[in-house]
Amino acid sequence: MSLDFTGRVAIVTGAGGGLGRAHALALAQRGAKVLVNDLGGARDGSGGSVSAAQAVVDEIRAMGGEALANGASVTDFEAVQAMVQQAVDAWGRVDVLVNNAGILRDKTFAKMDMADFRLVVDVHLMGAVHCTKAVWPHMVAAKYGRIVMTTSSSGLYGNFGQSNYGAAKMALVGLMQTLSLEGEKNNIRVNCLAPTAATRMTEDLMPPEVLAALKPEAVVPAMLVLACEGAPTRTTLCAGAGGFEAAHITMTQGLHIGTGPDADSELLARLSEVSDRAADLVPSSGVIQGSHEVGRALGKPIQAF
Repeated sequence: MSLDFTGRVAIVTGAGGGLGRAHALALAQRGAKVLVNDLGGARDGSGGSVSAAQAVVDEIRAMGGEALANGASVTDFEAVQAMVQQAVDAWGRVDVLVNNAGILRDKTFAKMDMADFRLVVDVHLMGAVHCTKAVWPHMVAAKYGRIVMTTSSSGLYGNFGQSNYGAAKMALVGLMQTLSLEGEKNNIRVNCLAPTAATRMTEDLMPPEVLAALKPEAVVPAMLVLACEGAPTRTTLCAGAGGFEAAHITMTQGLHIGTGPDADSELLARLSEVSDRAADLVPSSGVIQGSHEVGRALGKPIQAF
């Protein structure tokens, strides 16, 4: 049985095609009212038209759903605030935000112009920040919210020629880690989705037979799970071609070496032991690292400080 979003209001950015379109259609098919946002620009972020968003809205309406189009750039905070207000004026609330908008400007770091680095960070990271900041007070007031950040394997694990994209995508994981903690008391759950899908963002990066296996629709179940009423929080799901995995930032048990004059030499000599992943941890917050280290130094467990 499919997850039910009846009565929920969702905003999906970058939803004029590819993954965003698949997300918007799936949410609408399951009962959500959807604001479809898309700048309508090229893959590198240039240009703009609301026609792409409107085409998806027309699809949703044709199947009996409710939807609105919006052409705001996620880099423009005032325009994003107006976008959220558009949804609130129409439907009275915002329950789900899927931060999907993105661009590519790939080059090796040696050849990359800093303007291209900054623009990719502005769209992926600051775009998600703008949208999340705009919906946050509405979700706090409602004591309910589901926010999905779109990260990437390029951020989690690296990818040649994508230093700008990878940096922005990993930053979204850090944003999710903290917002999930801050949103918990108000039932705002924040998660990350790392998709592998054939869209215009990836069409030049993969051979045809691989692209054929990676339909955007295959990623959608992970988004729905991360955005539904029973969603987890502080979770990163990877998805592609019908496969699903969870990614974790872990910390090894490590060693207590101390602070003596030869600590650096000993650390280098024993680095393989420090890096041993047997019994590694998934810390519940950043303070766990310090508690773990101080506890080792004092020879007793230390409560998180």
